[in-house]
Amino acid sequence: MHKTSEIDIEKDIIKENSIIANDNSKLLKKYGIKSYNVMGAIGSGKTSLIEIAIDALVKKGKKIGVIAGDVVAEYDSNRFRKHQCLVIPLNTGKECHLDAFLISHELEDLEERGILQDLDYFIMENVGNLICPSDFTLGEDKRIVIVSVSEGDDIVLKHPIIFRFSDICIINKIDIAEAVDANPEKMERDCLSLNPKIKIIKTSVKKNIGISEWLDIFG
Repeated sequence: MHKTSEIDIEKDIIKENSIIANDNSKLLKKYGIKSYNVMGAIGSGKTSLIEIAIDALVKKGKKIGVIAGDVVAEYDSNRFRKHQCLVIPLNTGKECHLDAFLISHELEDLEERGILQDLDYFIMENVGNLICPSDFTLGEDKRIVIVSVSEGDDIVLKHPIIFRFSDICIINKIDIAEAVDANPEKMERDCLSLNPKIKIIKTSVKKNIGISEWLDIFG
């Protein structure tokens, strides 16, 4: 009985999150804002790739808001502040993921202050984790999961859920694949075995590989 109650509570939380995420999506679409939920483990290269996207979009005259999700620190927030974008540090405390409720508060605050209306893009960098964020949509247009070859080429099959429910997978740091004895092609095959519809891009920030394809995601 007790175990069943815990499962019911979990389902209710996820269901409630989905309802709020839908409201977030409606609010973002109301102002024509494109939104992205960028997920991945610590060290996968999320922040570096987002920085590249910010700079490219700014050159096109676009205005970007960035949520920097983290448990307690503001390392990524400080990196984003070096770029021309609105930075919103969002510490989750004990929680290992962002959720729609947290995002809704930030969106409502930005709308009340007349800031949200001016944005073209809203990028949410999730907490560094491949497990917790998978169940919690935020109201995004696209869910992006970033993995690095340094995590091992079995990383995809070890964390299947996040790949099943993502729209795009970035296999990053492919320039060091041989050095860490990882096979990017295996990682791609594993992704497609879990989600045949997922778009896969292999990248290296250092070698400028796949960066144009990464930027194409943002239009």
